[in-house]
Amino acid sequence: MAVTVDIINIGTLSRNMFWNENATVRPAHATTTLLRDEGVNILVDPGLPPDLIRQRLDERSGLKPEQIDIVFLTNFSPIHRRGLAAFGEADWYLGAVEMEIIAQGLNAVLAGGTNMVDEVSLDEIQQEMELLGRCKAAPDKISEGIGLFPAYGATPGSACLLVEAARTVFVAGDAVVSRDHFVNGRVWERSSDPDAARESFREIYDIADVIIPGHDNIFVAG
Repeated sequence: MAVTVDIINIGTLSRNMFWNENATVRPAHATTTLLRDEGVNILVDPGLPPDLIRQRLDERSGLKPEQIDIVFLTNFSPIHRRGLAAFGEADWYLGAVEMEIIAQGLNAVLAGGTNMVDEVSLDEIQQEMELLGRCKAAPDKISEGIGLFPAYGATPGSACLLVEAARTVFVAGDAVVSRDHFVNGRVWERSSDPDAARESFREIYDIADVIIPGHDNIFVAG
């Protein structure tokens, strides 16, 4: 049985360079995707706050948060995980490299390796550590028909999901930010490592039939 793919929420960018936007004009949030594979419900990048993502999930699938088995984050950016609190019964997966690098940065701050602005900042770092500690390193196979595809560059350890179906579907996260970025051969302009991001982009470009970008609607590649 093929994996079922549903877009729960279409993400957006705070500014889109292809729309001649040079400053922030809207709140950014990630595209949220539901993958259903042999009874396993996988939600990718719950970018809206908990109340809103609950509503979108119901509207688009009829599912409740407690019916989600796995939440997968393509990266640890807050705009890809605002709704995590709604899915406390699920396993939270994140790429192992992303987990390691984020943990190193947070530990450096807690150890005094980075200047803190005030006590509130320290509290925020500790909250980030707690969230990261709740995550598990994603396995190579998320389910029978869904595999992990490392796509470093947008963030240091960002990762996609590769859906094995009649057509090759990538849930790309910020490795492909939008359809405009894909058509114009551009990686995210805020990538942490532009060279690595371009290499990841090329791999997806060569393989993908269908792409679910990080901040846009699903589209057919090519």
